Amino acid sequence: MTCTAVLQWDSDINPTAAKPSLQGVRIKARKGAVKAQAKHEPSVFRDQLYKHLETVPENDFDSFATKLVQAGSTLEFLKYADVLFEIILVGGLIQPGGSYVDDAAPTSPFTIFNAKDPASTEDLKKYVEVLNKLIRRYKYLQKPLEEQSLPTLLQYINRWSPEQRDKFAITIGLLLSQGIASTACLQSLTKEQLVKNDASVTVLAIIFRAYLADQSMDHLASALKRGGIKDLLLFFPPNRREGKILDEFFRKEGLPQVAEWYTKKQYAIAKESIMSELKDLCSHEESAENIITAVQSKLEEQPLPDTELIQCMWQGLMASVDWSTRPDQIEGLALREVKKFAPILEVFCKGPKVEVALINQVQVHCYEDTRIMKTFPQILKVLYQTDCISDQAIIYWYQKGSKPQGRQHFLKSTEALVKFLQEEDSEGEDDE
Repeated sequence: MTCTAVLQWDSDINPTAAKPSLQGVRIKARKGAVKAQAKHEPSVFRDQLYKHLETVPENDFDSFATKLVQAGSTLEFLKYADVLFEIILVGGLIQPGGSYVDDAAPTSPFTIFNAKDPASTEDLKKYVEVLNKLIRRYKYLQKPLEEQSLPTLLQYINRWSPEQRDKFAITIGLLLSQGIASTACLQSLTKEQLVKNDASVTVLAIIFRAYLADQSMDHLASALKRGGIKDLLLFFPPNRREGKILDEFFRKEGLPQVAEWYTKKQYAIAKESIMSELKDLCSHEESAENIITAVQSKLEEQPLPDTELIQCMWQGLMASVDWSTRPDQIEGLALREVKKFAPILEVFCKGPKVEVALINQVQVHCYEDTRIMKTFPQILKVLYQTDCISDQAIIYWYQKGSKPQGRQHFLKSTEALVKFLQEEDSEGEDDE
C-alpha cells in the first residue's frame, strides 16, 4: 500500500483526528491590525512622555524643550501627534465631546494650562517657544497640529473654564502670528453651538489681540485671507451679523484696527459691486434715471461714504467706455462721455469734499491713461459747467488738495482755468 493510500485510509476511519500544525512558528500580524490596536494605546504614550517631563523643574522651559526633543527619538510622535498636542496644549487626553479621559491620570507636567493666572501674552510666549523648538526639530508635527489638533480642540472652548479658554486662545494667536499654524483652524469657531452668546467671537478677539501684539493688521489680514477666513460676521450669532455690531464689538475689545480693516474690506466689496453694475447698465444703454436708481439700491444694501462712492462711480462709468477709436479722436470721445455721464455724477456730488474727491479721481485717471492726459482741464470744465463740481472745489484742489500723481503737470495745465474762476469770484464780490 502506498503512503498516500495509508493517509487516506487513516482519515476515513478516524475523521476526528487532529490536523497537522506547525509548532514554534510566529505568525506576523497584519499592519492594519497593528494600527487598529495602536489607537487604544494613547494612555501608554502619555505615561511614557510624562516620565521624560516629570524630572524637569517647574518653569524651566529650556529643559522642557530639550526633554521633548529627546523623547521624540524613542516615542512615536507621528503616530501619536494628536495625543502629544492634547497633552501639551490642554494637559491630558481628551475624549470625543471635549471632556478629559477619566483614568485618574495627573495633569501633564508641561501644558499651557499651567501658565500663570490671569493669562498673559508674555508668559505664554515661553510655552509657545517650547512648541516652536519641538516643531523645528520634528517638522512633520506641524501639519497634524494645524490640520487636526487645533481645529479639534477649538470645538471644545465652551467646555473649559474662562482662564483655560484665555490661555488656549492666546496660544493660538501666538502660533498663528509666528507662522507655526494657519488661520484655517479658526473655521472651527463658526460652528453653530459655538457662535451662541458671543462665545466664538470672544475667543477670536483674544486670538487677534495676541496676534497683533507682534504683527501688524496687514499681516493678520493676509493670514486670514490665506486661511480662507472671508467673513468675520460668521463668528457672531446669526441674529447679530451686522457690520455695525461687529464694529462696536471690536472697538469695545480694544481692537479698533480690526474694525477699521473690516469696514474697508466691506467698502471694497461694495465699490466693486457698484462698478460692475455701472459697467453692465451702460453696456445696455440704460437711461441716467435707471442708473441712478440702481446705484441708490446698491447703497441701501451696503452704504458707502460719499467720497468713496463718487470715486468708484467715475471708475465704473469710464470702464464702460469703448476706447477702441483712432488716437486723434480719443480726446473728443473722452469729453463726450464725461458730458453724457455728468447728470449721473451730479446727483451724488454732495458737498465740497465729494467734489474734490471727484477731481482727484479724474486726475489719477488721466495720469494712468496718458491718451487723455491733455484733456484734464477740459474735463474739469465740463464737470463745472454741469454742476458736478464748483469753482471753489477746483480752486481748493489747485491750491492744496491735489494728488501727487502728475501734480506739476496738472497744476500747470489748469492755471488758466483756475485764474478765470478766481477772476469770476472777484467780479462777483465787487458786484455785491
